Amino acid sequence: YAKTFYLATRFLPNEKQRGIFAIYGYCRYIDNLVDDNIDLINNDCVPNGELSSHLDALRDKVEGIYEGTFQPEDPIFKAFADTFLHFEIPLELPLMLIDGVEQDLHKRRYSNFKEIYDYSFKVASVVGLMTTPVFGYNDEQAMNYAADLGIAMQLTNILRDVGEDVERNRIYLAHDELLAFGLTEQDILLKRMDDRFVEFMKYQIKRARDYYERAENGIEMLDRNARLPVYLARFNYAKILDKIEENEYDVFSQRVFLSRYEKLSILPQIIYKLNRAS
Repeated sequence: YAKTFYLATRFLPNEKQRGIFAIYGYCRYIDNLVDDNIDLINNDCVPNGELSSHLDALRDKVEGIYEGTFQPEDPIFKAFADTFLHFEIPLELPLMLIDGVEQDLHKRRYSNFKEIYDYSFKVASVVGLMTTPVFGYNDEQAMNYAADLGIAMQLTNILRDVGEDVERNRIYLAHDELLAFGLTEQDILLKRMDDRFVEFMKYQIKRARDYYERAENGIEMLDRNARLPVYLARFNYAKILDKIEENEYDVFSQRVFLSRYEKLSILPQIIYKLNRAS
């Protein structure tokens, strides 16, 4: 599923790579659980009647693993139990991820950036907070920077996927910020490309880049053997913003992506950066 993420993890030592795969497997399981139980009716997402109980059962399963009262047979949750307990990842994090994904079932509009930030923290920063103990770190501040990187990546996802989200009657853009640029919800739903939207996108891209730059301070706090893959993920995700600019901010008619060559082209620069730091 996540080709950019997968490429980055291939540079990790085996134990850490397997730990990251276990975390990703858990994240993917939740996404699939929700996606497989949603009916699309008149372009409106309606949760399947059993979905809430599925998510509650998942919460119970996760809590049971932590409490030692549930021994999973499913390979995804065997890996989950081994990784989350071995690296002492706090229980609140995998539970918060469920809350974030569940939010997508009933919330399709966002009033302000705080709401977007809170959502992004649950579905993306939490992933950074879960993976950082696996990477290893030497400064508690690394956790704050990991949260920033998660926000940066989720904001990038939001900007890249504006057109696709509109097709699902979802707008992950702050209503008050749209108004500040003279835009309305209808402008987004009708996919109007004009100067107002371009200026709005420039503002959004700058904010995402600010989060990337702040988050980069934490990479040097990670174990040395984990820095290259995190740098690779950081720079390749940020490149998506460059591609949006190259497409003249048109996120309605095309979804940008990076080729394998583009993903690997940053590697010499990262290696040089790491060698200078050492």
